Amino acid sequence: MGNTPTWPSLLTTLLGSRDLSVSESTWAMRQVMQGNATSAQLAGLLVALRFKGETVDEIVGFRDAVLESAVPLPIDPHALDIVGTGGDPYGAVLNISSVASVIAAAAGVPVVKHGNRGASSASGASDVLSELGVNVGIPAERVAEVFTETGITLAFASLFHPGFRHAAATRKELGVSTLFNILGPLCNPARPEASAVGVANIDAVPLMAGVFQARGATALVYRGDDGIDKLTTTGHSRIWEVSNGSVKQHDLDPLDLGIPRAEIGSLLGKDAAYNADVVRRVLAGEHGPARDVVLLNTAAGLVAYELAEDPSRFGVSILDRLQAKLETAAESIDSGAAAAKLTEWVDATNR
Repeated sequence: MGNTPTWPSLLTTLLGSRDLSVSESTWAMRQVMQGNATSAQLAGLLVALRFKGETVDEIVGFRDAVLESAVPLPIDPHALDIVGTGGDPYGAVLNISSVASVIAAAAGVPVVKHGNRGASSASGASDVLSELGVNVGIPAERVAEVFTETGITLAFASLFHPGFRHAAATRKELGVSTLFNILGPLCNPARPEASAVGVANIDAVPLMAGVFQARGATALVYRGDDGIDKLTTTGHSRIWEVSNGSVKQHDLDPLDLGIPRAEIGSLLGKDAAYNADVVRRVLAGEHGPARDVVLLNTAAGLVAYELAEDPSRFGVSILDRLQAKLETAAESIDSGAAAAKLTEWVDATNR
């Protein structure tokens, strides 16, 4: 019993700038998922971790606890998740990963999107998808059926991780990026083999890449230099490409792909209704900064999926691969396939 962690011992460790072990992290997250942690204990954990800086071992422990308590999602893991951590300094970036997921699915890539309501942003993935007509509240077994029928589905975090409800109020009250922003992209219950993950907190980017590296997973992890959890078009982005335990870093200037510079204001959204309108206009073929950034992030997802299928692509120029997938993404929109895929998805979730 003497070796059993306690909240005072864990918080004392963190406040002393010492790291938690995997087992200590797992214990703490189990307490949260089971509703046994008070709001004060959880807030202390989140703030202390943010101040100290999380480690790969800590994130692995937290993730293990979340996944062991998840509702099962029996889906072929040969799929893609395009997701962002949220927590950018603007609080209102367009829901780029959501529309990119639709475009990728229309291009023939199976997509299991992991998302939740907005916690540190004005509109989360589930908020905008609901506004577009996707029924995000369907039962877990129907989520798998929709994937089989349409090639795309949403693993709504609140449904598959019911323990998250115990952290929701504290996260909302804190209003800043926390451990949960890092965990979200790592806790897709389908455990897809390919991930394209945007991370707003620069300190968390190598951390996220390190977790994928430790798992031997395939991922593109990236951050815009303007602070958004996307490949940006306002300037450079940094990419960590992960494949079979190896990591390669890239600096990306969208000008090298023929994408013009954008102002940050053109990438910012508002509430779910506003963001959904932007999605509809992009899928209808409207050109402009929103389309450009959506195509770029769709291309990242398609590159990640191709890399999972063929790890030898790791040795090919990232610019060449992104350029080819930009063309695939544009065709998905301009042919009408992406708009049709969204309609198909909406219909399937509402039957």
